[in-house]
Amino acid sequence: MKTRVLIVDDEPHAIEVIEKYLAMFSQMELVGKCTDAIQAFQLLQQKQVDLMFLDIKMPGINGTDLLRSLNNPPKVIFTTAYSEFALEGFDLNAVDYLLKPIPFDRFLRAVGKLYQQPDSQSKPLLSYETPVSDREAFIYLKVDRKTIKININDILWIESLRDYVKVVVKEQVYISKQKISLLEEMLPESKFVRIHRSFIVAINKIASFYSYSIDINGHELPIGRNYKKDVQKKLKQAI
Repeated sequence: MKTRVLIVDDEPHAIEVIEKYLAMFSQMELVGKCTDAIQAFQLLQQKQVDLMFLDIKMPGINGTDLLRSLNNPPKVIFTTAYSEFALEGFDLNAVDYLLKPIPFDRFLRAVGKLYQQPDSQSKPLLSYETPVSDREAFIYLKVDRKTIKININDILWIESLRDYVKVVVKEQVYISKQKISLLEEMLPESKFVRIHRSFIVAINKIASFYSYSIDINGHELPIGRNYKKDVQKKLKQAI
């Protein structure tokens, strides 16, 4: 039996991110998307919902007030850009509390908690599939104070800068406080390859390669010793 999911958020791009993540799970069925608490309240009277991704700070009625108004609320994972609401969220017995922008690995942990709860014994084991051929696939990066949407097909390579990453696209470079390992989880394996502890590259952007380096857009990037076999295997498959 599938888990019926409702997304409630006043930010369209936040809804897009969660919807994209949900699409990776065969156990999840999206039954509605609402941009305010009133819409959500009305939908909850009409449809059965097992899990609600609920923004807290919204115009009019906020997410915590909506949850308190429900006689028989579904499980809730709060999503918000404001960490100060965390304590209130957990006081309402939320499954988890996700801080925007939401990385995939953190989303996965939150959904995993739902399937670990005592009343979820009859639900299937959690599994997901990463989309491998999605022309509209994208990631969100927090750059300075803005959240930037980047189409994965525009990415040339990603470079680790300790606690930051440099994402190089066709005519732009973005620096974001993020771990390269988290981005690796979000990118389709058929389109990207980790060539070094500090580099992930787009396979179809590689102009040439040697046993020790690859060339992208006139830039030579090193192939790490521990990644050499995997890189050679993937590149031979791509030829």
